[in-house]
Amino acid sequence: MRSGLCCLLIFFFSNFIFSQSNIEKKIISKFIQIPVKIDGVLNDSIWQYYGTVHSHFYQQYPYDTSLAVFQSSVMVANDMKNLYVAALCKLPNLKKPVVQSLKRDFSFPTNDAFVVTIDPFSDGQNGFSFGLNPYGSQREGLIQTGGAMGVTTIWDNIWYSSCKIHDSIWTIEMKIPFKSLRFKKGRAEWKINFSRNNLHANESSNWFKVPRQFNNSTLAYTGTLIFENPPGKRGENLAFIPYVIGRQYYNYLQPQTSSRMVNAGADFKWTPGNSMNLDLTLNPDFSQVEADRQIINLTRFNIFFPEQRQFFLENSDLFERFGFRQIRPFFSRRIGLENGEFVPIIYGIRLSGKPNQRWRIGLMNTQTLKSSLSDNRILQPENFSVGAFQYNIFARSNMAGIVVHRLTCDTTPKQNSVFGLDYNLASRDNRWMGKLFFHHSLSSDKKNENAFAHASWINYHDLNWNISWNHEYVDKNYRAETGFTPRIFQRDEFGMIRRFTYWRLEPNVYYTFYPKSKIINKVQPGIYLDAYFNEKLLNTDQFVRSFVEITGQKTWSVSFGHQYNYTRLLFQTDVSFTGLMNTIPAGNYYYYQGYLKLNGDQRKDIYPSFQITFGDYFNGKKISQLYEISLRIRPYLNLTTSYNREDISLPQQKNITLHLVNPRLEITPATNLFFTFFWQYNTQNQNINLNARMQWRFRPMSDFYLVWIDNYTHTHVSVKNRAVIAKVVIWLNT
Repeated sequence: MRSGLCCLLIFFFSNFIFSQSNIEKKIISKFIQIPVKIDGVLNDSIWQYYGTVHSHFYQQYPYDTSLAVFQSSVMVANDMKNLYVAALCKLPNLKKPVVQSLKRDFSFPTNDAFVVTIDPFSDGQNGFSFGLNPYGSQREGLIQTGGAMGVTTIWDNIWYSSCKIHDSIWTIEMKIPFKSLRFKKGRAEWKINFSRNNLHANESSNWFKVPRQFNNSTLAYTGTLIFENPPGKRGENLAFIPYVIGRQYYNYLQPQTSSRMVNAGADFKWTPGNSMNLDLTLNPDFSQVEADRQIINLTRFNIFFPEQRQFFLENSDLFERFGFRQIRPFFSRRIGLENGEFVPIIYGIRLSGKPNQRWRIGLMNTQTLKSSLSDNRILQPENFSVGAFQYNIFARSNMAGIVVHRLTCDTTPKQNSVFGLDYNLASRDNRWMGKLFFHHSLSSDKKNENAFAHASWINYHDLNWNISWNHEYVDKNYRAETGFTPRIFQRDEFGMIRRFTYWRLEPNVYYTFYPKSKIINKVQPGIYLDAYFNEKLLNTDQFVRSFVEITGQKTWSVSFGHQYNYTRLLFQTDVSFTGLMNTIPAGNYYYYQGYLKLNGDQRKDIYPSFQITFGDYFNGKKISQLYEISLRIRPYLNLTTSYNREDISLPQQKNITLHLVNPRLEITPATNLFFTFFWQYNTQNQNINLNARMQWRFRPMSDFYLVWIDNYTHTHVSVKNRAVIAKVVIWLNT
């Protein structure tokens, strides 16, 4: 208890003493009566007579101590309905921009791009990102946790843009409807930044200076946008988004078995205020979501896959960011999905947003139908309810609370609830970040004694040092049935799931220095510790890595290091995780490994990478190899092939080799037409998967999808099942 109080005092104290003043930078949004024509040509009267053009972009990469070599200029204007941004970006003479493809939601570091970062509430915690590459491909996303985790580009919304490429410049025009944003009515000042990536010059820059150790979209480093005439009520924004889907399914393992289905549903979006959103989904279908990328899992625990379904995305951090990656009280993939199979959802309803400057609130309720799974299990109808809040304190920190309730509507109803309180720390200058939380569960099975989890994390990150401390505790009686807590579950030799209490300690120290070199940009040595203990504080797992990572000025990198592992197996275990039941005995295992990782220049048309880990593995040996190569015909074609091979040799088992082959082809003939083909050959899962997908965005936020999915046996390459899906989604709004 005393140590927890000390952590709490350190967290609060750090908000006051660890901050720095920034030189304020301002840009005026000129108020206009005549809308700007969005054609990428900066000949509108507002741009011709704008006055002071804002340039002086600061370099962030490869250095952050000077102005950008290739400058950019920006101008901002608004009318009562839209925010307009114009930009001019200088290019190296006679050099074409470098992009990977014309696909939406591109990666900023690997493309020439211009991005606008907007923080309407100026709280340094949540914002919006809108970006373009020179060929007009859009990316929009949400900024959560102050931008520490980058930008969540799965979020989509309606906005308009155009670009033009000239000999030595490319020009940009954006129109962002205020109804696509969340803001306080009449607020005259927002926080804003503009970022530019120039791959030919190997230069990344920002209008407001961002230290090189942080993400370009970090909200701690933004200038001020001042409106001549602030936006008022953003207007009624009611969106009706119906869909129609047709699916044909064939099961070749049971001859003459097939099914045909036509279905329809709809989403509704309404904004009762400038900063609140009401979302309703009826009979949703998530078939346009791509299959999860497979990996070879050589752990005893489940792997986390992120949410991709649209209904759960906006303000998702308000619900999903409680706890840690392996201690989540709420995980939306528990709703409507069961071991990768879809479970019908009758409806989902959610109210979320910021009623004022300090508060964020969220309420969600969903209901599923009774359903039958492929393994003949019957799932009873379930209702899921979530309530969450955040209250801002200090410069960029907040207190947050959550309640999660799951009700299984069986003959004897079963209930599970989790109550949680989190404190999230972010200092004014972003150097200090942290979290402190306590969660408790209540279940109808009455096993509620000590049913709690708690943790603390604090991180200091400046130009040279990156130092973290983390502790976690999860009691075996903690039951987050709508969450994600894989470490408390272990499968014994009889296949039964057993629950265990654990403690975790995870400190690490990295040091980065920047040599004066035309070849090397930075060198980072470090040490990382990850240790688990049981309820009696006896060590059960330990992983120690010491490493050196070198990054070149031309984006190549090499890293190498040494790893020490200790694992205490409680049961005899198949450590190849192939289901072959060739096990090694329970006991203590100590093993050592080395690794080497190489990445090529990601700006090139051919981009290779390679990783090898070799050494001991329990009481045997293991060599892990990962090869990946990307071939690009810019901007229309991108072919990436990866091959993961695991060679395992154990005294109790015959030698085992696992393969995962994953070629992926993306074809983008236009900015609104995308083809994706990928093939996954996985001997651990004993499956071959083929997925072909076409997406045609025939109008803003309206899409037609055509998907072909095949699954084959991995030995004889005979088809097991096949599905063909066609779906149309139309976004209709006021």
